[in-house]
Amino acid sequence: MPVMYPPYPPKKRLGFTASVMILLGQLTIASQASTAQLEEIVITAALMKADINHLSVTSVTERDVRARGAAHFEDLLTLVPNLSASAGASRQRFFQIRGIGERSQFVEPINPSVILLQDGIDISGLGSALTTFDTSQVDVFRGPQGAIMGAGALAGLISIETQPPTGDAKLSVAMGMENYSGRRLEVVANAPLSNTLSARLAHQRFASDGWIENTYLGVDDTNNRDEQTTRFALRHVSGQHSVDMKVNKVDVKNGYDAFSLDNTRETLSDQPGEDSIDMTSALIRWNRFGEDYTSMIQVSDVSADTVYSYDEDWSYVGIRPFWEYSSFDSYARDLKRQTLEWRLTPSNSDATDWVAGVYARQDEESLNRDYTYLDAAFGSLNKADTLALYGQLSHSLTDDITLTLGTRLEQREVNYRDSAGVTESFNDNYWTGNVSVNWRINETGSVFATISRGVRAGGVNPSLSSTLLSLVDEIDVSAFADATRFDEESLLSTELGYRFSSADNRISGSITLFNMDRGDQQVKGSLVIPRSDGSTSFTDFTDNAASGTNRGLEATLDWRVAPSLSISGFIARLDAQFDTYINIDSTDLSGRDQPQAPADQYRLSAIWDMAKNVSASLEVTGRDAFFLSDRHDIQSPSARLVNANIAWQFDAWEVTVWGRNLQDKKTVTRGFGTFGNDPRKEYVLEPYYQFGEPRTVGATVRYQFGDRL
Repeated sequence: MPVMYPPYPPKKRLGFTASVMILLGQLTIASQASTAQLEEIVITAALMKADINHLSVTSVTERDVRARGAAHFEDLLTLVPNLSASAGASRQRFFQIRGIGERSQFVEPINPSVILLQDGIDISGLGSALTTFDTSQVDVFRGPQGAIMGAGALAGLISIETQPPTGDAKLSVAMGMENYSGRRLEVVANAPLSNTLSARLAHQRFASDGWIENTYLGVDDTNNRDEQTTRFALRHVSGQHSVDMKVNKVDVKNGYDAFSLDNTRETLSDQPGEDSIDMTSALIRWNRFGEDYTSMIQVSDVSADTVYSYDEDWSYVGIRPFWEYSSFDSYARDLKRQTLEWRLTPSNSDATDWVAGVYARQDEESLNRDYTYLDAAFGSLNKADTLALYGQLSHSLTDDITLTLGTRLEQREVNYRDSAGVTESFNDNYWTGNVSVNWRINETGSVFATISRGVRAGGVNPSLSSTLLSLVDEIDVSAFADATRFDEESLLSTELGYRFSSADNRISGSITLFNMDRGDQQVKGSLVIPRSDGSTSFTDFTDNAASGTNRGLEATLDWRVAPSLSISGFIARLDAQFDTYINIDSTDLSGRDQPQAPADQYRLSAIWDMAKNVSASLEVTGRDAFFLSDRHDIQSPSARLVNANIAWQFDAWEVTVWGRNLQDKKTVTRGFGTFGNDPRKEYVLEPYYQFGEPRTVGATVRYQFGDRL
């Protein structure tokens, strides 16, 4: 029997949650006694340091990564309010912030709603490369970040900073083991090469058989993970100049065999797929700190080869003679991206601070698709050239009130062609920006209000275009002609926030209310066209909905209860609906909840320093059920997960024992509900699910050689 899940629970009032968090913040501030303080975190991806006062940002630290035993960013998702992700791949590598983001990629080039940055390099669309090894910090910006990244950061951005070189001579090695034959090996070396030059080299290999058993082939590693990460960095500091060079190489050779006709973790595929990426990113960043002005020039390059393939029938030849079919689909992509950025800021600022910059980017993405039902391989080439000017001004109106204005003007030229005869060329202009006011009420509290505009670029629907070209002699395609291109989506976001802390810095927290109005909202559609021979053509494409609204609340609290005990957590609420949307099949989806938008998320964590060298943590995370797509009613069920870890450190040794999903709850990371795929049931329509990580436990042992390099 297919797995069925309950409908959405009723949404609760945001105002009540906000009131509770405000009251909690004020009560705890009033009850201070200890002098233990919280660790200060610096946000690195913002245009100005003071932007933290009016942005919604969550930072994930190296300690969080080790406590989770995280190998990839998907292991850290539940640390961030209103952050979701979808799989349909070996990893959850498509991200949504506040209910907005991509859920998959097949033929079409991606125009991102969530920007991915690694050391300031744009690696959007390459979520598989977000390995967490040797990472110092991950910052997740919620809400439009148009002044930072322009058309693309409609929902927000995820910024990963890797560890920089330091002047210390160190060498560390680490080994880890976990269930499902998981293992990892890490080596990190850091050394000063001279008084002004230091270097860092780090390498990790992570491998796991995965939790899928292919009963037809009799093996348990068709959904395996084999991921290698190598990072090299140089830093030169001399006088008024600093130069950073970083090279990151991620080589992922994961298997992809996740869907079962029986909705279990036992598959029947006779041709398991692949989900791999070979990515090299590099940058050179030069900062000059002058007496009056500070300038930054960054040149970066990204080269990535990816393969995404799968057994489309999820079964084998002979499962049901005369009913069965056998099909394999493979997408091989080659992405090249070069960027140049120049930024200027004043070296000293009093009442007024500002930043101005120029940004240029070239993208080239080629695709080769091999599919059983294609007479020949399908190929496409998409080129995009982007030029942008941006600036931001921050001015203190009074000692306690600061006004910030930011804007970005962007021009993008796109040229697309493919082997099906589809050619598209267009040139679009975009503008994004923000206005913020921050009022420091007193020494321990401040209020901010922000209005920002974000944009997601328009694009082409090559799958739909090629389908219509092939059917022009069979049906009247004029009704679908306008759907071969889709327009830009715009978003107007309003945020109102309150931040508080105790006088001794033992407690800090925030409460943010947001409302995002989406115009010409881009959604995934599906066109079903009967052919003259009685068969049916199914084609995915991107469409513009009339409008949508995403509103909600995010409340966070960090409390150093005692020198040995810390508590932290968040509550997130989200109400995301289509205001008016009639899809291409004339189905009215107005008022329906948007996909990948859980109404509730929460996290509660406690860290206990049991002794000088021993600490432990216990964490509970949860989320509400949500729709997996706007094309069917299949939902991912609500989930509550328990994680824990114990860390022990003695001299140069460090041992961490960790566990994720300790109650072994079944979670869903992707699902389909518009087709039947089981020949044993004569292809009756039913839902299919990809399940998330079961209970996973492991241990990591690390040895630090210190100055023995």
